[in-house]
Amino acid sequence: MKFPARPPVLPDLFRGLPVLTGQEIPAESAALCPTGAIKAGAKPQIDLGRCIFCGRCAQFAGNAVSFSREYRLAASTRAGMLHAGGEYPAARALDREARRIFGHSLKLRQVSAGGCAACEADVNVLGTLAFDLGRFGIQFVASPRHADGILVTGPVTKNMQSALLDTYAAIPEPKLAIAVGACAISGGIYSGSPETCGMPESIPVDLYIPGCPPHPITILDGLLRLLGRIR
Repeated sequence: MKFPARPPVLPDLFRGLPVLTGQEIPAESAALCPTGAIKAGAKPQIDLGRCIFCGRCAQFAGNAVSFSREYRLAASTRAGMLHAGGEYPAARALDREARRIFGHSLKLRQVSAGGCAACEADVNVLGTLAFDLGRFGIQFVASPRHADGILVTGPVTKNMQSALLDTYAAIPEPKLAIAVGACAISGGIYSGSPETCGMPESIPVDLYIPGCPPHPITILDGLLRLLGRIR
């Protein structure tokens, strides 16, 4: 794989950034979204942090929504994931001092906080020869005490909340937090479940990577943008 030097080869069924054509989305069509990601009306909006890219909106909202093959979906802020059409802002790089610390060697502790294993699988595949995450100096480590940051997948179940907080607390300062997938960002299809808690407010997220699950290229693109390797 030559990414990022060359554009990635994506599967035919890949669904990327939603395209809003400016047409009104009726409330009854928006209500079909399983995660409530769509704001109906004459100025519709899709919350990429909630979107699971199932394509139901494109199927039932007429020509108001379609899906592009844009894989660059990572965002620096939660608010930046509210997409109303037009240009989607790319994730920002860390500041100069943070890039000096993490830019050449970033060790991450991955925590599956109640995930279904889909996001976890797409994170794990980054370590294979095809993606070779290590060539960018990014590696996953077993101990949080050896990590520079935490990468969270899953909706954060009650049973995993304490383990997640303990893991984050064990990572030495300065440290990063990355939320991967709709569940980690918003709860996804588990949002509102009494068994989930969501990302604790005490964990400030530096990078959001949407999807259900995000394609490995989307995850890799987000990580490289965070480190300023892609602009």
